[in-house]
Amino acid sequence: MKAMSFASAAVIALVAFGTTAAFARDTIQIAGSSTVLPFASIVAEEFAAAFPDFKAPVVGSGGTGAGLKQFCEGDGENTIDIANASRPIKDSEKEVCTTNGVKDIREIQFGFDGIVFASAATGPDFALTPVEVYKALAAQIMVDGKLVDNPNKTWKDVDASLPDQPIALAIPASNHGTREVFQQKVVDAGAKEAGLPEGLTDEQKLAATTTFRQDGVTEISGDYTETLARLKSDPNTVGVFGLSFYDENKDSLKVATVNGVVPSNESVAKGEYPVSRPLFFYVKGSHIGLVPGIEEYVQFFMSDAMIGEGGTLEAAGLIPQPAAKSAEVLAAFAAAK
Repeated sequence: MKAMSFASAAVIALVAFGTTAAFARDTIQIAGSSTVLPFASIVAEEFAAAFPDFKAPVVGSGGTGAGLKQFCEGDGENTIDIANASRPIKDSEKEVCTTNGVKDIREIQFGFDGIVFASAATGPDFALTPVEVYKALAAQIMVDGKLVDNPNKTWKDVDASLPDQPIALAIPASNHGTREVFQQKVVDAGAKEAGLPEGLTDEQKLAATTTFRQDGVTEISGDYTETLARLKSDPNTVGVFGLSFYDENKDSLKVATVNGVVPSNESVAKGEYPVSRPLFFYVKGSHIGLVPGIEEYVQFFMSDAMIGEGGTLEAAGLIPQPAAKSAEVLAAFAAAK
């Protein structure tokens, strides 16, 4: 009912302002985050049903970094209109956009998600901390005051409280926004607690926190279904992905606690679960009015029916943000900020 009411109001607006497209294509093109992909796909389908005068947006994946790279390639009908992202756009990416003539970048934050560690439902329970994850995956860790090749072969080697199971981690590759949040909130935090030898250069410190072992860590460049396939083929694997994806597959998985907190919509919304992040999509303002439906798509996506409490995307795993935040985001979008 909420979606239908919104659609009715928007149809009135369409009659008033028209729908003429200046580009030859008349379909919104979207790419980016694997985490945002299922949410955007649902909205695109619902949008097409609510607005039959518009074609359903085409939603692709590829990861946050890849999506923003496409987004910043330039203006024009051969470039995408929207980039989905599981992290904020970087200053360096904005610079690329500006260099290529993409100057009207409108940020839309629409909710939250957590990053989880999940393993086979038939396997042992995991209660992890960032320092334990760091000591499991780093290529080198500090032993007796110096960096040595990681001697840990099993999780029990890392900490006696953990399962006696070979270390096998499937983590997002560098093209994913999830990887960057994982690096910052888990690996970097764990390295800080574990400690690094004194006297390292900045370059050596960076290498110590970003170089992972080759015998127990697999970097997944595809979407989360590839990580899930890895878990199914090797029951010892612990996978890293979004909470919403775990919720969709929890019949075959079990989730680890982090710092003693079970990841859930409630623990993320309350700020209790330590590995969480806001979700975004970025709109190319210069394409509004040239590709039909962009403005209406944003309004529909941000409607209470989609992202509010009890809305369609909450049922799909999105953690809603406060209504006041959504109103603020929409006001900034309308004002071209």
